[in-house]
Amino acid sequence: MFDLRIFSIRESRHRIHNPLTERQLAAFGAALDLTAGARVLDLACGSGELLSTWARDHRITGLGVDLNPDFIAHARARADALGVGDAVKFVEADAAGYVADDPVDVAACVGATWIGGGVPGTLDLLSRSLEPGGMLLVGEPYWRTVPTTPEALAGCGVPSAEEFLTLPDLLGSFGARGYDVVEMVCATEESWDRYQAPQWLAMRRWADAHPDHELHDEVRHLLATEPQQYAAFTRRYVGWALVALIAR
Repeated sequence: MFDLRIFSIRESRHRIHNPLTERQLAAFGAALDLTAGARVLDLACGSGELLSTWARDHRITGLGVDLNPDFIAHARARADALGVGDAVKFVEADAAGYVADDPVDVAACVGATWIGGGVPGTLDLLSRSLEPGGMLLVGEPYWRTVPTTPEALAGCGVPSAEEFLTLPDLLGSFGARGYDVVEMVCATEESWDRYQAPQWLAMRRWADAHPDHELHDEVRHLLATEPQQYAAFTRRYVGWALVALIAR
C-alpha cells in the first residue's frame, strides 16, 4: 500500500498529479467535444484539476473520488476558487471498486490503474459506471524505449520490462478489448520535467521544516537520489499517455 503522506509531501505543489501541463489538459478536454451538463466520474482524481477546469471551461458536472485527504481538500478548494463548487463534488474514499450511483457520460482513471489491478481491470471497473456509448479516459505509462539491463529497469522503478507496453502495443491492447481509441495526448520531456522537478523543491522545503519527523530520512533519500535517477532513466525510457476510448 502506498504511503499517502509521501504523495502529499512530494506533490504538494501540484494541481495535476501526472506528467501533463495545464495547456495539454485543457487542449485534451476541448478535443473531446464535451457537452454542457455531461456527467464525469474521475477515479483517483487527485486534486481535481480535470473536473474543476473542465466544469469551468465546458460546464460539465462531475464526481471525483480519491483516498488522499490532502488532495481532496485541495480539490474542493480549487473547485470553489473556480466557482464550480456546485457542479463538481469530491469524495474521500477508495477508488478501487467504486461504481457511480447513476451512469455517467465519461468515466476516467488518469494515471492510477492500480485501482483495478492494471489496465484491463480498470477498464472493467470504469465501464460499470458508464452510460452505453459513453467515453472512458485512461492514463498509463508506456515504454518509449524498452530497457534491456537490470540497472535501467531498477532506475525506472519496475521489476521487469513486462511492467509496461510500448505505445503501439498499449493502443493495440485497447482495440483487442473492444474499444476504439478516439483521442490521445502524450507526455513530453517538458511536461515530465514540470511534473517531476517541482517535487524536489517540495521535498526539500518539507525536510527542512520537519527534521524530526519519522518520514524525514525517507524524504531526504528520495531528494538525494531521484533527480539523477530521473534524468538517467525515467526521462529517457518512460512515456505516458492519456487516451480516450469508446466501446465498439
